[in-house]
Amino acid sequence: MKQIVKTVAIVAPLLVFVGCGDGLDDPSEKVKGGELVIDFPSQLIKPGLVKKGLIPESQTVYGYKAYKIPYTTTDEEGEEVAASGMLIIPTELPDVVSKTLGLSMVSDDHGTIFANREAPTLMNSTIGKPPASSALVLTTIGGFATLQPDYIGFGDSNDHYHPFILKKSLANATVDFIKTVKTFASENSIKLNNQLFLTGYSEGGYAAMATLKKIEDENLTNLKVTMAAPMAGPYALKPLADTVLNQEKLGVPSFMANVGYAYAKAYNQDIETVINEPYASKLPTLFNGELERSQIDPELTHDTKGATGLFVDNFVTNYFTDENNWFKKAVIENNLYQWAPKTPVRLVHCEGDNVIPYAISQLTEGTMKAMGAADVQIVPVEKSLHLGVSLEHPACGLPAYGVTAKIFATVRKQTIGY
Repeated sequence: MKQIVKTVAIVAPLLVFVGCGDGLDDPSEKVKGGELVIDFPSQLIKPGLVKKGLIPESQTVYGYKAYKIPYTTTDEEGEEVAASGMLIIPTELPDVVSKTLGLSMVSDDHGTIFANREAPTLMNSTIGKPPASSALVLTTIGGFATLQPDYIGFGDSNDHYHPFILKKSLANATVDFIKTVKTFASENSIKLNNQLFLTGYSEGGYAAMATLKKIEDENLTNLKVTMAAPMAGPYALKPLADTVLNQEKLGVPSFMANVGYAYAKAYNQDIETVINEPYASKLPTLFNGELERSQIDPELTHDTKGATGLFVDNFVTNYFTDENNWFKKAVIENNLYQWAPKTPVRLVHCEGDNVIPYAISQLTEGTMKAMGAADVQIVPVEKSLHLGVSLEHPACGLPAYGVTAKIFATVRKQTIGY
């Protein structure tokens, strides 16, 4: 594992899996409390990466196993929900790691998705081989046990609305999955150590920050976090809402409609008072888990308000004029930048982000430090990788994971020793 720190940030932006087979070396392998859905040896992963020039022949690459694990969590309304998530562990490790030191865990909250088939458990279960994903960066090269909850609204809870950018249920889904994974590992002889890292991109960055806050606020000592590195998350929801509702055009209407839809449901408001027709009536179908973003955006409008706008005029007006406006109170309640984490935090973000402005991480860093946080730092991805170009939000994802994996691997080397 000695080359992980050097190479993971270089490979991550380009990682493409090349392999074949049905994904299971031994489909009869039994596990307790979950289902093995993929078992790929390194010899099916490494040659394609070497052939494409993405890694040197000397680079260590691990095989991996992916398990779908069901569990129970709690939604915004306080009701129990049957949920699901994916645990991905590296295989072919040295005995000193797999039997003595144990695996460090990375809880990786995924970015915004709309189609259920894009959820971690569905991506792995249906295609029978690993997609080019953050989990491969973290696991096959980084050597981490990677945890990916589907979130409420996807996977086994696809019949539930997705609580988009709502901190309570996103944190619940992540914390409850981490707890479940620890039990699953113990029951299936997977040796973990006590190191836990948190990360995630975009909505996942927000979810990772919400998870850290829940763990600290509730003093969950059995889930002590070594470091959190949320990436490009909308932590400052009130400033973002101010900006979005003030502008004439929406860059990504599906994101804004999803916020309106989820918040209206969570706060028991009629969606027709938030979103204009004909769009309000479409949302239950657009967000039922069948469609991808590319299919949803054309069904909406890029206009913010007015006769052709996505949002109802009175909704926007009241947001800015009424201090008791429900949506204003809701976004303030779901802000995640006005607190002082005790855990080291690295805010990984691309300066060229065109969806979640880099300024959001700057505001978060400054506010947290002013409130007494001892170790919060912003990490610009382009500068970290010595890139000569700025990266927009979609293009920043895998490079950001590479930077984050390098940070985590460095901490692990300094503390665990591998």
